[in-house]
Amino acid sequence: MPPPSDTSTPCLAAGCRWGGTERDRVILYPEGAIKLQGTGRQVLERCDGRRTFGEIIQELQKEFGKTDPDKIRADISMFLEQLHKRRIVDY
Repeated sequence: MPPPSDTSTPCLAAGCRWGGTERDRVILYPEGAIKLQGTGRQVLERCDGRRTFGEIIQELQKEFGKTDPDKIRADISMFLEQLHKRRIVDY
């Protein structure tokens, strides 16, 4: 599957939704659930179908300014690709 482009608008796939508590957020999907913490949670909370992949990357690069911007882009792209393959995220 191709990685998201800068103009892609990532969002939770059909049948997937947020669950759990504010402190212990999870993504519920037909085959199970994924508990989200740290950066993974920050990425998916921005995948609202309104922000583009490019905008999400820019926001996270500002937040993690000391980290190599290319590494941020590569890591987030790989994370979303994995979730896309599992039909948890669409873009």
